[in-house]
Amino acid sequence: MIIINLNIRGLGGGIKARYLKHIITREDAVFVCLQETKAVQFSDARCYSLWGDNNVGWVHYERDNGGGSFLSMWRTDAFIYDNHIMGKGYIAVSGQHVKANCRCVVVNIYAACSLREKKVLWGELSRIKIASQDLIWCFCGDFNAVRSHCERKGTQEMGSQLSEIREFNRFIDANLLIELPFVGKNFTWFNSNGKAKSRLDRVLVSEDWMQMWPLCKQYVQRREVSDHCALVVKFVDKD
Repeated sequence: MIIINLNIRGLGGGIKARYLKHIITREDAVFVCLQETKAVQFSDARCYSLWGDNNVGWVHYERDNGGGSFLSMWRTDAFIYDNHIMGKGYIAVSGQHVKANCRCVVVNIYAACSLREKKVLWGELSRIKIASQDLIWCFCGDFNAVRSHCERKGTQEMGSQLSEIREFNRFIDANLLIELPFVGKNFTWFNSNGKAKSRLDRVLVSEDWMQMWPLCKQYVQRREVSDHCALVVKFVDKD
């Protein structure tokens, strides 16, 4: 399944909308996860415009008057929607991938900065995964967390990083998740002067997902319309 993920840092301008439409068309995306849209409301017409046609389903989570809102979209002839669960920091959409003939869940994640809130999020995501073990899973988004010190450069918060690293890896290991191989840059977020950078955005999948799409990788795109890079998840041979 081809998935695009991006913390877009506001979807108000035409440049960002054109970039999104371009990458969706170029990659022939099936699913799109956007974080930090900064939009209070979405409509069918807005999503049709972003996608390029009306062959799209969507779910929007409004948070903090739009400041932390995020959006999941999918191509309705390739992914048949079943249901969704939303909570603070995530949208989990389940459905049938038509070509692969399998039921799966794509979880769009926008984690808070505080470790306390992240731990609550990891716990809730673990509970919903355990409750639906017959599905295959993909967790993608801005996790606002790193797995090792080498994934964060230009910051001095060593104490909080240790706790964050430990808790994030504990969540990944407890749920038997696998991080897809990275292709491209080692970092996905850069501050304005480029001195601070982190791998905050990533894609984690279940073992069943890897069995279905064993050559799946996450391709880090050039940073163009946000301080985050877009990720494109795809099969080596386009699926």
